[in-house]
Amino acid sequence: MDQLNDITQLLALTLGVAWASGINLYAAVAMLGILGATGQMTLPAELSILADPVVIAAAAFMYCVEFFADKIPGVDTGWDALHTFVRIPAGAVLAAAAIGDMGPAAQLAAALLGGGLTAATHAAKAGTRVVINTSPEPVSNWSMSLAEDAAVFGGLWAALNHPMLFLGFLLLFVLALLWFLPKLWRVMGRMWAWLRRKLRGGAEPVQANDR
Repeated sequence: MDQLNDITQLLALTLGVAWASGINLYAAVAMLGILGATGQMTLPAELSILADPVVIAAAAFMYCVEFFADKIPGVDTGWDALHTFVRIPAGAVLAAAAIGDMGPAAQLAAALLGGGLTAATHAAKAGTRVVINTSPEPVSNWSMSLAEDAAVFGGLWAALNHPMLFLGFLLLFVLALLWFLPKLWRVMGRMWAWLRRKLRGGAEPVQANDR
């Protein structure tokens, strides 16, 4: 039973850090680093560097930058586009490190799964922001950004303290993504097609809603 619990906790941490990285990498790193530095959790050896004060300070600073950038319409989309090249590889590396010293094969598998999960989460976040930015008011950006931050902190807390609950939530999240992402891509495709027509002086906009 203890071995099963250990495996569950390890799996929840590995997938949890990858999932959180796709939403807010810096919040995830800062939270794990602070928990490790204060002794509230024992980080795997390969993640122990997160508890270094320099890493915590850098992650906290970048979290503050993202906190404001993420709430400005247009800026948040540019920030997400730039972080396509940051969040996904970082999520893969963190997932591989979280699995611990279980051999190269396990670490590679964790990196592949973690990177894929981070990519899917990042795509959902970035795509949703593009759609939200079609609204001129800033309230939706602030609300979504705060909800994302709360999800990262709450999700990682659940992964560390209630791993089975988190894994169940993650399964539902992945199933929802499988349904949501194709619809989101179709909406974004229609939006880009409308934008190209507008730039060329074309016809009336096509409705973005997907039935």
